[in-house]
Amino acid sequence: MSAKLYVVGTPIGNLGDLSPRAAEVLESCDFIAAEDTRVTVKLLNHLGIKKEMISYYEHNKKDKGKQILSRIANGEACVLVSDAGMPAISDPGQELVDEAHNAGIPVESVPGPSAVVTALAISGMPSGRFCFEGFLSVNKPARKRHLEEIKNEKRTMIFYEAPHKLLATLKDMLECFGDRKIAVCRELTKLHETVMRVSLLEALKYFEHNAPKGEFVLIISGKEEEEEEKLTLTDATALAKRLIESGESVSSAAKQAAAASGIRKSEIYKLLIEG
Repeated sequence: MSAKLYVVGTPIGNLGDLSPRAAEVLESCDFIAAEDTRVTVKLLNHLGIKKEMISYYEHNKKDKGKQILSRIANGEACVLVSDAGMPAISDPGQELVDEAHNAGIPVESVPGPSAVVTALAISGMPSGRFCFEGFLSVNKPARKRHLEEIKNEKRTMIFYEAPHKLLATLKDMLECFGDRKIAVCRELTKLHETVMRVSLLEALKYFEHNAPKGEFVLIISGKEEEEEEKLTLTDATALAKRLIESGESVSSAAKQAAAASGIRKSEIYKLLIEG
């Protein structure tokens, strides 16, 4: 093999999705830069391949990156893999690829599965234009700032989410975006793969009663032209009532409906109290 950095896509769940070319490159390379060697060794064992691996992840990427590029510059071929999907897409690797280009080291793609496009393709949501927003921050203020920045985005939006953060994310999305359409894609390519096409409120209510399990990709509809017109007071009050039915307090429901409609919280709260 030529001395290059090979960026190789690996299965996101089903090992049968690894391409023959990816298997060939893994077999022929000099060493592998893996996000987690414990994960990658399972794939190699499945293929019957024994290969030297170097751990390359967020907290050691600076030092290990130099080692990897030095070895390639000295004539070795390196395969870069993440735990699942394409490296450098919400996974370690972007800096290494950038540094390889800057150093004049050839970079070659061996494309494979990606949760972003897989989820979008099976969601049935508009795919002509879309944007990938990755993982939202675990920090609540930072998460809300992120959502506020994109609340007027007209393209379909794609997010990754972990099960323990899903409820908080859905609540913040409902408050910021209003009750938009969502496709909740879970456990892609695995035994329990599911796609739930509902509204944000319906998704929130469902997962409040069904503990989230597995890894999620959330596909959210962009802001539609008619959404430029603010909700009426009647619409905002109806939204608040649905939030109350999902378990929110009257005050919290009024606040979220106010954020979605632009109507003062006090007006919505008054109608809710009056019944």
